[in-house]
Amino acid sequence: MQVQVKTSNALKGSAENSKLKTFLSSEFIYNYKRSPTAIIGSIITIVVLLTALIGPFFTVQNPYDMSTIDLSDAYKPPAWIEGGDSNFILGTDQQGRDILSAIVYGSRISLIIGVAGTLFASIIGITLGLVSGYFGGRVDALIMRMADIQLSFPTMLIALFLMTFFGRGIGNILIALCLVGWVRYARTVRGETLTVKKKEYIEATRVIGLPNFKIISKHVLPNVFTSIIVLSTIQVGSFILTEATLSFLGLGVPVTRPSLGMLCNNGFKVLYSGLWWVSIFPGLYIMLIVFGINLLGDFLRDELNPKLK
Repeated sequence: MQVQVKTSNALKGSAENSKLKTFLSSEFIYNYKRSPTAIIGSIITIVVLLTALIGPFFTVQNPYDMSTIDLSDAYKPPAWIEGGDSNFILGTDQQGRDILSAIVYGSRISLIIGVAGTLFASIIGITLGLVSGYFGGRVDALIMRMADIQLSFPTMLIALFLMTFFGRGIGNILIALCLVGWVRYARTVRGETLTVKKKEYIEATRVIGLPNFKIISKHVLPNVFTSIIVLSTIQVGSFILTEATLSFLGLGVPVTRPSLGMLCNNGFKVLYSGLWWVSIFPGLYIMLIVFGINLLGDFLRDELNPKLK
C-alpha cells in the first residue's frame, strides 16, 4: 500500500515538473524574456507591492500615529534642498508627517482599493456577461440595455454621484467602483461567450445532458479567462486613478485612513506657496504605479489576445 502511495506521489510530482518545464519553455515566457515592456512593468509592480507590504517596517515614523509626529517639523523641504532634514528624505507636510512614510502607508490603501474593487467588479461583470451571452433573449437584452445606459454617462460622473449618495468610506468607494466597473467585464465576457457557445464541443455537452451551470463553469468560463486576466490588469490601474481622483476631491477614503489621492489634496492647498513636495511626490508615485501596471497589462493583452497575433 505504501509503495502504491509513493508511486502515486512520484507520478504527480513528475507531472507537475513536466507542466512547469512546458510552461517555462512556452512561447509566452520566450516573448516575456525579450519584452522590455513586460520586464519593466513587472519590476515596477513588484517594487510597488513590496513597498506597500514591508515598507512600513523601514519608515522613520508612522505618519498616522500622532505620538510620532512633531509639529515643529512641519513643511521641511526634501533632504537635498537647503533647510531639509536627512531624516525626512522627501520633506514633510503641514503636520510634520514624513512624506515618504505617508506615501508608503497611503499606497497600501490605494492598492487594496484597486485590487479589491477589480475583484468584486469582475465577479459581478463576469457573472452577468456569462448569463447574457449564454442564454440570450430577454435576459441578454435587459443586461445589455443596462450596460448601454451606464456607458452613456462618464464613469467619473457616476462615481462622484454614488460617493455623494453613499458618503465617504472604503466600503462605499468599493461599492461605487463595482457599480461603475462591471460593464466592461460584462460586455467583454458576453462577446467571448457568444463565440464560444457556438463551438461543436459546447453543442456536444448539451446533447449529453449536462446542466447549464456545469457547461458555463467548466467549458465556457475557462475559454474566456484570458480576456478577463488582461482586462483585470488594466482595470486595477484605472481603479487606483479613480480612487485617487475621488479622494483628491474629498469624496474618497476618510481622513483617518488617507490614500495617495488625499495626500495630493493636502499638498494642493499649498502648492502655489512654494511647498511643491507635499503633493508632487504622492502624485508621481500614483503615476509610477499606474505606469507599471499598464505596461504589464499591454504585454498581457498582446500575448493573450489571439486577435492581435
